[in-house]
Amino acid sequence: MTILAPSDTQALPADWRDFFALTKPRVMTLVIFTGLCGLLAAPGSINPVIGFTAILCIAIGAGGAAALNQWWEADLDAGMKRTASRPLPAGRMQRSDARDFGIMLSAASVVIMGLAVGWLAASILAVSIVYYAVIYTIWLKPRTPQNIVIGGGAGAFPPMIGWVAVTGDVTLMPALLFAIIFFWTPPHFWALALFIKSDYAKVGIPMMPVVRGQASTRKQILAYSILLVPLAAAPWFIGGTGAIYGVTALALSFAFLGLSVPVAVRRSEEGDAMKPEKRLFAFSIVYLFALFGVLVVDRVAAQYGFSW
Repeated sequence: MTILAPSDTQALPADWRDFFALTKPRVMTLVIFTGLCGLLAAPGSINPVIGFTAILCIAIGAGGAAALNQWWEADLDAGMKRTASRPLPAGRMQRSDARDFGIMLSAASVVIMGLAVGWLAASILAVSIVYYAVIYTIWLKPRTPQNIVIGGGAGAFPPMIGWVAVTGDVTLMPALLFAIIFFWTPPHFWALALFIKSDYAKVGIPMMPVVRGQASTRKQILAYSILLVPLAAAPWFIGGTGAIYGVTALALSFAFLGLSVPVAVRRSEEGDAMKPEKRLFAFSIVYLFALFGVLVVDRVAAQYGFSW
C-alpha cells in the first residue's frame, strides 16, 4: 500500500526553516562534531580557514544527503508518527524542491571540498553522500533488517574526512574511528527502534525488531556493545592516543555495555515505554560525544606534554 504524502498534492509555500529542517540539524550536530574531532585529533596542522571549510563541507554534504533521504521517503514519513511533521509529509514543500535542494548541497560540498581542501577528502565525502542517499535509503532500508548495520557506514565517514583533510592520507587511526561509529550505530539505532517499532511495521520498513523480533534484536544489541569495548580502546592499544583517551574510552564503553545488559534480558513490553531502551539510546549519544571529545583532549594534552 502506497501512502500518499501531502507534498504530492498541494504544498504550501516553504520558508527557510523548512529547508533547514530537511538537513536533519540534530543529526548534523553529531556529524559536525565527529568530523571536527577527527580534524583536531589528526597529526599535523591545517590552516584554520581550510579547516573551517572542511567542516562546513562535511555539514553541507550531510545536509544534502538528509534532504535526498527525505525526498525519497516522503510517503513513508507521512505514515509514521515520528516523521509526519517533516516539511514534505506535512505538505509545506514540493518534493522536487527537496530533491533539487539536496542535489545542490551535495554537489557544492564535494566541489568546494575538492578545490579548497583536497580531492581525497572530497572523494570520501562523495562516497558518504551516495552511501546514505542511495545505498542506505533506496537500496538497503526497504529490503533487509541488516539495513542499519551496513548503512551505518554512512555516518561513520565524518571523522575520517576530518582526519584526511589534515593529513592527506588514510591510515589505521581514521579507519578505527570509522569502525567505532560503524559498530556503535546498530545498538544506538536498535535501542530507538525497539520503542518505535510499530511505526516501522505500519509502513513496511523491515527494521530488526519488526522482522526478527525483540529477542533477537536485544541479543544483537548486547553483542555489538561487547564488540565496542575493545574497538573503542583500539586507538590506545596501537599507540595512536595516550592513556587519557584509552582509560576514558574503556570506562565509557563498559558503561555502554552495562546499560545494554538490561535491554538484552528484558522480555516485557508493558506499558510505558521501555525505560532500559530509552536509557541506552540517550547514553549512546552522550557516549559518542564524550568519546570523540576526549580524543581531542588527549591530543591537546600530548602536545603540551601532559600525556602518559
